[in-house]
Amino acid sequence: MAFPEDVLTEDEHVVLHLHPHWKALLRPILVLVLAVVAVVAGWLLLPDGDGGTIALYAIAALGLALVCWLGLWPFLVWRTTHYLFTDERVLLQEGVFSRNRRDLPLTRINDHSMHQRFLERLLGCGTLTIESAGERGQSVLNDVPHVDKVQTKLYELVEAHHDKHSLGDGEMREILADMRDGKPLRDPSA
Repeated sequence: MAFPEDVLTEDEHVVLHLHPHWKALLRPILVLVLAVVAVVAGWLLLPDGDGGTIALYAIAALGLALVCWLGLWPFLVWRTTHYLFTDERVLLQEGVFSRNRRDLPLTRINDHSMHQRFLERLLGCGTLTIESAGERGQSVLNDVPHVDKVQTKLYELVEAHHDKHSLGDGEMREILADMRDGKPLRDPSA
């Protein structure tokens, strides 16, 4: 399920599009493997006859239920969780049946930090916390792959956006000199 391009503005460009780290898929894969092993073991070891067949069906039904609950559902959650970094904002989207989306404009990002536990450092992931001006304050992105590089890229995006939308010292001096000399103001972005 790709992130819908129609949520982007006309001039907005995707810089990073991430899902949580692949470690979130370890438990679903393990549950699937164990369910298959249990069904195969039941098929090979249970006696022939009605009792063995009923027990095999019970094992298969339990395995299927566990695969759906502990395997398929976490996979769908992982697949529908998006961390999207553009040149204008950070979009966070999650939800399998319902959808939650949060937009963090780069102009409102005050601070960002990362945290990695030992195992996360080994796997190359971590938690990125983005603090923004507004009611909701912090957004916590868990299991971000290559969190150190993502944090650096976020810093670069915030700085580039700030530089693009603010006047430099030379431009400000020109405007002040024009105002002092009585010249009409010109558009600095032109």
